[in-house]
Amino acid sequence: MGGSERTIVWFRRDLRIDDNPALAAAARDGSVLPVFIWCPAEEGRFYPGRCSRWWLKESLAHLGRSLESLGCPLLLIRAEESTLAALLQCVHSIGATRVVYNRLYDPISLVRDDKIKNELLGLGISMQSFNGDLLYEPWEVYDENGHAFTTFNMYWEKCMGLPTEISPSLAPWRLVPVPGIENIHGSSIDNLALESSKAEESSNALLSRAWSPGWHNAEKTLEDFVCHGLVDYSKDRMKVAGTTTSLLSPYFHYGEVSIRKVYQLVRMQQIKWENEGQSEAGESVNLFLRSIGLREYSRYMCFNFPFTHERSLLGNLKHYPWRVDEDRFKSWRQGMTGYPLVDAGMRELWATGWTHNRIRVIVSSFAVKFLLIPWTWGMKYFWDVLLDADIESDILGWQYISGSLPDGHELGRLDNPEVQGQKYDPDGEYVRTWIPELARMPAEWVHHPWDAPNSILEVAGVELGLNYPMPIVELHTARECLDDAISTMWQLDTAEKLAELDGEVVEDNLSHIKSFDIPRVVLKELSPSAPHCDQKVPIADGRNHELRPKELNGSNKQTISIDVIRASKMEDTGSIANSPVSRKRSGSSCAFDVPSFSSSVEVQSQNQHPGGAFVGSSRYISQKTERNCAGKAEDDDSADSGTSISRPSKKPA
Repeated sequence: MGGSERTIVWFRRDLRIDDNPALAAAARDGSVLPVFIWCPAEEGRFYPGRCSRWWLKESLAHLGRSLESLGCPLLLIRAEESTLAALLQCVHSIGATRVVYNRLYDPISLVRDDKIKNELLGLGISMQSFNGDLLYEPWEVYDENGHAFTTFNMYWEKCMGLPTEISPSLAPWRLVPVPGIENIHGSSIDNLALESSKAEESSNALLSRAWSPGWHNAEKTLEDFVCHGLVDYSKDRMKVAGTTTSLLSPYFHYGEVSIRKVYQLVRMQQIKWENEGQSEAGESVNLFLRSIGLREYSRYMCFNFPFTHERSLLGNLKHYPWRVDEDRFKSWRQGMTGYPLVDAGMRELWATGWTHNRIRVIVSSFAVKFLLIPWTWGMKYFWDVLLDADIESDILGWQYISGSLPDGHELGRLDNPEVQGQKYDPDGEYVRTWIPELARMPAEWVHHPWDAPNSILEVAGVELGLNYPMPIVELHTARECLDDAISTMWQLDTAEKLAELDGEVVEDNLSHIKSFDIPRVVLKELSPSAPHCDQKVPIADGRNHELRPKELNGSNKQTISIDVIRASKMEDTGSIANSPVSRKRSGSSCAFDVPSFSSSVEVQSQNQHPGGAFVGSSRYISQKTERNCAGKAEDDDSADSGTSISRPSKKPA
C-alpha cells in the first residue's frame, strides 16, 4: 500500500470486497476512491425493474458500510448527464492518475465502457480492467480454427480442458482514502432515487423478509448451500415448491459473490465427499457446476453475438411470423391463460419477483409456442419483474426456449402444461398456493379443471369462464398454429435464398437453402498496441481489438453486418398493470429507448439442416447437436419437461 497512485475504483456489478480484482489492485498501489455512478438515462430500455433496483439499493448500502470500516467511504453519484461526465468530475477533483474496473460483457456495457476508456486514455488517464465476473474470458474459448462456439456442450467441454487460475484474490484489510474527496458532490443512497415512490418503498419492505442483499450475506448463502443443499441438488432441483436451489442468482447478478470462489468451494466439497466415500454426490456437483457454465456461456454469447438481445441467433427466424397480440400477452402476464401451472408461475413472478427456473422454462415455452408471442417481449417482461433479472442469462434462456439457438428447443416442440403440472407439482400444492380460485380443487383435477365433473367444480367453488378462465387456446389448435408458423418461416426463408441465387438453382444450392443459418465469429489477433490483459471489444474501425470475418468458400457463404446496439424500436407491449401495495413484488414499466451509438461487427453465417445435420467447414460443430437447457444460470435441465404434443412436422418447401 505504499504506492503513490490515486486510483478511482469504478464499481458496477461487482459489489463485494472479497475477490474483487479491481479493488485489490487499487489498494496495493496507493490511495483509493471507490465510486458507484447511477445514470438512469443510460439504462435505456434495460432500466432495471423495481425488485432489481431494491436489491441494488440494499447491496450498495451494505458495500458502503464495508468500505467505511476499511477506512474509505463509497462515493455515490447520480449522473444526470452521463457516466463519463461523472467520472471526469472525479478524476479532476482528486487528481486521479488511474481508473480501474471489472469488466462487463453485455452489449450495452461493451459500447459504454469502450467509449469511456478511449476518452480517458486520450486525456492521459490510465485505464485498467480486470476479470471479476468469469472463470474464462470470452476471447479465451474458441475452437482450433479461431471460431466462436454456438453450442453449449462444445463450449463447456473446451472450457473444462483449459488451464485456469481459480485462487481468489484476498480482500484488502485497509484502504487509504484519496485527499480531495470533499470537492466531489456525491449523493446519499436515498437521493439516487432507486425507489421512485412511496408505494414502491412500501412494497419493497416486504422483500426484506425473504431476502438479504449484500456481499457478506451472499457468502453466507453460498456456504449454507454448499454444506447443506448441494448434496441433494440433483434430486431436489426440479421441485418447484420450497427452497430446492442455491438462491444465488440475484447475488450473482450484482457480483456480490465471486464465481471463482463458488467454483473453488464446490470443488473442494466434492473432493471432501470423494475422500469420505460419498460418490453419489458427484452428480449434484457436476450439475451445479454445469449451471455455472451456462452463466459463463451467456456472457460468451452476448460478447461474440452482441445482437442477440434483439434478434435470434439463427438467421432463419427473422422470417418467423410471431403473433403481435397484446391481449394474449396481457393474459399471460396476469396469469389468466386457463392453464393452472402456467398461471401459478406468472402470478408468483408478479407477486414476488421470483420463481423456480423450471417454472420459468414452462411459462416462457407457453408464451412462444402456445401463444406465438415474440420471445423478445417475454424477455423484456422478465427483465422488468425479476428480482434476479440478468440480461445475458435471460437472453440465453429465451433464445433457447424459442428455438433460436442451434442447441435450443426444437422449433416444433410443444410441451403439454397439464402433463408438466403432474410431473413437477403432482399434489397441486404449488398451484393452490398461487391460484386461490383453485385452492379446493382435488389433485386429480387441479391441473386440468376443464375436465372435472360439474359436481367437483361446484364443491371447489370453481366457475370456469367466470372466476377462473377457460384455456386461452386448445392444445390441438396450438399445435396447428405452431406448425403453420414454422412452415411459413421456411417458405419465406427459401424464397429469399432463391432470390439471392438469381435463378441459378442446382441440387447443391437447394441443400444449403433448406438449412439453419448459424453465425460464425472469427477472432482476430490482438493489436500490438493494446494491453494483453485488457478487455477485447468488438469494433469495426480497426483500433485495439477487432472481430473480422475470414472468407468462406462455397455457395453457402453469407456475410451479415451486426450492430452491437441497434437504434431499432421494440414495440412497447410490456407495460405492467397496477398491483396492490400489499403484494410482495411488482414489475416496473420502462422506456424502450436504446442508446443511439453503435459499433458494427461483421459476422458470418453458415448453415445447418433443420433435421440436425450441419453443412459448412467449421470443425467445432458436430453432425448431430445435443439440445441442452440453457435457462437461468442456476438450474439446467436437459430432460424433457413434459409430454410433447406433436404431429408430423411440415418440411420446408
